[in-house]
Amino acid sequence: MKKSINAEKVVTSRRNVLRGTALAGAAALTGGVAHASMMPRPVPSVPRMHRSSPVITVESASGEMAEAAPADLSGLERVRQELVDPPFAPEHEQVASGPPKIVEIEMVTHERLMTIDEDTGASIWALTYNGSVPGPLIIVHQDDYVELTLRNPVESAMEHNIDFHASTGALGGGGLTHIYPGEETVLRWKATKTGCFTYHCAPGGAMIPYHVCHGMNGAIMVLPRDGLKDAEGNPLRYDSIAYFGEQDYYLPRDENGDFKLYDTAGDDYADSLEAMATLVPTHQVFNGAVGALTGANALKAQVGQTVLMVHNSCNVDSRPHLIGGHGNFVWETSFTDPPLTGVETWFVRGGCAAAAMYTFEQPGVYAYVNHNLIIAALKGATAHFVVEGPWDNDLMEQVVAPRPFEG
Repeated sequence: MKKSINAEKVVTSRRNVLRGTALAGAAALTGGVAHASMMPRPVPSVPRMHRSSPVITVESASGEMAEAAPADLSGLERVRQELVDPPFAPEHEQVASGPPKIVEIEMVTHERLMTIDEDTGASIWALTYNGSVPGPLIIVHQDDYVELTLRNPVESAMEHNIDFHASTGALGGGGLTHIYPGEETVLRWKATKTGCFTYHCAPGGAMIPYHVCHGMNGAIMVLPRDGLKDAEGNPLRYDSIAYFGEQDYYLPRDENGDFKLYDTAGDDYADSLEAMATLVPTHQVFNGAVGALTGANALKAQVGQTVLMVHNSCNVDSRPHLIGGHGNFVWETSFTDPPLTGVETWFVRGGCAAAAMYTFEQPGVYAYVNHNLIIAALKGATAHFVVEGPWDNDLMEQVVAPRPFEG
């Protein structure tokens, strides 16, 4: 089956959709042109732009990398971090013990058919890291090394890579991690900056928003080695982490207004670009689907427990609000900066992740929402905390239950 997948209406097959992402696809970000054959693969290296040429090549920096002094990793302990599905966080230390470590992680790019809304049957061929939307939360400390093994299964339809906003150089690692189906790569980078950061797939050109809007993004949290602190330097500790990924989807519709279904990943490419160009999401949800964190899937907590809420929003701005609670401490940017305190509604910039800490004081259901309430109520960006514990009438009391009155 052939179809048109780009603005120039170039007729292409699904194989050419794969080729079109290109080993040096990130060149499209700067107007460059890149060419890559399927086999054999060149040695991955950093794309470079030459002033005398619009072409960015991935081979050009391989010599520079070979000539550079090797990183001194002598004496560094290697530890493996087992990543877990959102909204949970991997096991970690809030305060680092000992010197920096090499933290080994593994991610596999899975392309899977996912139902976004069970009420309408809206579905998408999600492009994921480790099968979840968002991708798993990674947690390290400042000056640790992140060593990622990234695998793309042979049954995949597309090329994938990863761009870590927390890293330095090579398009965030995107220039060094392009892998076709059946390939793997290993990337190591040093976490020099603290805070919560987005990571996402960025194959190049229109494939960047296509992959991001199909779920291929997540967050990494880089903690200070001595843990989180308030503005006076007092330690701040949390009992658990709740990890939210706000995902905007742009599902194509047929002539009757029904959401379209596709046989395999990539088959929706042309239709998705048209839907994405409207800049109007059909769905904007937390953790992959409408209701993913409500009802039976609601988060649980106890009165007196402190929860660190990590919120990733790779593509759109968001305004999180905890209905019934507050952001006691909020880090919209780096952990290096003092946290905001007593925040009503905070801001997560598109392409960023942020963190907010709250200690629950009352039992009941708390709604965590994007406080563009149209998005929360109509698009799906709502999650619930179900909190158990004793009620405090000093904080809130229903003095008179609803009753009729005579006017």
